[in-house]
Amino acid sequence: MNTELSEAWSLFDSGDPQGAMRALRAAADGLPSAELAPLAGRLAAAAGYDDLVEAAAALAGRPDGAAQLYDFGYACIERGVSQLAVPALRQALTVSLSRPPRRRLFGRGRPSPRQVLLELAVALEDGQRHAEAVTLLQEHDRLTADWPDRYLLVHNALMDGRLDLARQVFGSLGAPDEDWDEPADRIRRTLARATDATPADRQDLRGWHYTLTGGLLTTLSPYGFQAGMTGRWAYLRDSFESCRHGLDRLRAVLAATGRTPASVALLPDRGSHALGLAAARLLGLPAAPYRPGTPGALVVAYDLNNCDPELVAELFERAPDEILYEHATCWTDSPAVSADISTLLAQVAIAPWESGMAFTEDGEPKDDPADERSPEQLADAILADAAEPDEGDGETPADPEQALTAFAARVNGSWLTGSRDRIRSAGPVRSSSFG
Repeated sequence: MNTELSEAWSLFDSGDPQGAMRALRAAADGLPSAELAPLAGRLAAAAGYDDLVEAAAALAGRPDGAAQLYDFGYACIERGVSQLAVPALRQALTVSLSRPPRRRLFGRGRPSPRQVLLELAVALEDGQRHAEAVTLLQEHDRLTADWPDRYLLVHNALMDGRLDLARQVFGSLGAPDEDWDEPADRIRRTLARATDATPADRQDLRGWHYTLTGGLLTTLSPYGFQAGMTGRWAYLRDSFESCRHGLDRLRAVLAATGRTPASVALLPDRGSHALGLAAARLLGLPAAPYRPGTPGALVVAYDLNNCDPELVAELFERAPDEILYEHATCWTDSPAVSADISTLLAQVAIAPWESGMAFTEDGEPKDDPADERSPEQLADAILADAAEPDEGDGETPADPEQALTAFAARVNGSWLTGSRDRIRSAGPVRSSSFG
């Protein structure tokens, strides 16, 4: 048995299904799918995923069946383990291309090559393997139609930073039917933003963040740029100083773009409420609880992933002149809507009022207790702290406010247009993460 697969079985047998799945994901590309199917089936059974249990059993019984490989890959995508789907669907594509489609006497027939190709492209996209998805779809262009096939090519080209290819292919597509009007409009807006932002390279985090999400990123992490963070944070123990610095940069962006909110909309969670009160006082604006559809509101969130999901869903469509500001945006599990302005991108950000791990001046870890003060008192603390930017490690490119305001002014024409689409991919700017 393969060493990695053996390790995955050992973890499962020891009562660590999460560890077993991590090991199985890591091993998937180097194994025939039929070999990992039994363990995938056991893990699926423990999770109550009957469709994946059935597909895994069928694949174990017929390892080279195109339908069995396809069904297993499809079930893996549906259950959020696209890493396991990729090798199965690659094999299914090879089989389906080598054998003519036929229909069984009982049950459905073998999937068509095009059907398998599209599912494989989706699986690669889910894993942010956008370059592979582009190569795959280009290699099998004769199998594809405009919608959704070549739309997938355009989308993955954008996520891989290949703007010229995305523009070329999108410009050649025929008019979409009604089902694909929204995705087509999303691509048009993305390409328009790219024209304004003109991302310099695959390290231009602010340019690519704006191009893909429509949001302005106001600060870049001053640590670990050369080590692969490229402006993002992995783990951040946030501070009141950082919150104040974010609000100062928000004020600078509003001035640079000529935007004048009428009020601050307060979200109900304690952190967002506190940050909203601080923003209202800093900007000299009235504050009131958030009401969907309020024109001219500056909606302030600390972390949208910690907000009421139903409330966040209301923010997908922008009210007239509404601006959504989020302090800490998660880049590995993006929120359901993309903020119009984000202070920072972090995999994990612990708010300054939450309990968490901190470090002494000697670098020793210590437990930092939660700050139980009211939102009004937390707002006082945010505004009381100096807004000096963190100097960082000295090896990261400078990020002066003038660079941000110049960028914001340059993209102002395409900013705050269309819906706040969720973008699940980190895009062409890669950063180190954990977990």
